[in-house]
Amino acid sequence: MEGKEEDVRLGANKFPERQPIGTAAQSQDDQGKDYIEPPPAPLFEPSELGSWSFYRAGIAEFVATFLFLYITVLTVMGVVKSPTKCSTVGIQGIAWAFGGMIFALVYCTAGISGGHINPAVTFGLFLARKLSLTRAVYYMIMQCLGAICGAGVVKGFQKGIYEANGGGANSVNPGYTKGSGLGAEIIGTFVLVYTVFSATDAKRNARDSHVPILAPLPIGFAVFLVHLATIPITGTGINPARSLGAAIIYNKSHAWNDHWIFWVGPFIGAALAAMYHQIVIRAMPFKSRSDY
Repeated sequence: MEGKEEDVRLGANKFPERQPIGTAAQSQDDQGKDYIEPPPAPLFEPSELGSWSFYRAGIAEFVATFLFLYITVLTVMGVVKSPTKCSTVGIQGIAWAFGGMIFALVYCTAGISGGHINPAVTFGLFLARKLSLTRAVYYMIMQCLGAICGAGVVKGFQKGIYEANGGGANSVNPGYTKGSGLGAEIIGTFVLVYTVFSATDAKRNARDSHVPILAPLPIGFAVFLVHLATIPITGTGINPARSLGAAIIYNKSHAWNDHWIFWVGPFIGAALAAMYHQIVIRAMPFKSRSDY
């Protein structure tokens, strides 16, 4: 028994914690870190405009958002057109389509553009100085254009079904107030953007390098869970490009009545998630000058 107890003791201490936690982690200098903190992005970076990688990243965001809208809106149309939901994938299937596509597309484009596929994600990362204003605006434009084209292709394939079944456009559903819809979009986007920050955190990646989890997996799963919770309320936006693309192609009063909610809500949620991660989780403003 004594030998077994000794093995347990040695096993527990064989791999000591390399990275201090709590306040000890905040006081550690750069030489003691086992990870590299990316430097803050400049507000404006004109040199990006002369780089092919900048435009390639925008193209990747366009294509990813195009595919995202194409698959997800087709899934929504397949569910809503059926007189009985028992013969369709139902709300769970719609949630899986959104979450699964985000997982796949973030995995495909993360190394090229960061795999944002969502203006709210881009906005949150911009507030945390993960990318420049130039790149943020460019990404948002390409995401919106991709969403419009994706929804347009769906309408081109089945115009009658598309127009008769709401076109996948977001709106606050009957029985819920605009305040409820706005709150659902704020909290839903907070969950998504907070997950993005946590899954891509350099410090977390260093400490959890032994855990074989791809960053796109928790991000896609967060999208799936938020859709399960908020489809009955707003149809789930949490992505202004997705809401804009469907609204422009459907282009009826139903799509525009509550459209502001699907921009204001996600942007507030993204800002709150960025502040929470940077100020509370990473305690960035509370480090001493010598830590920078």
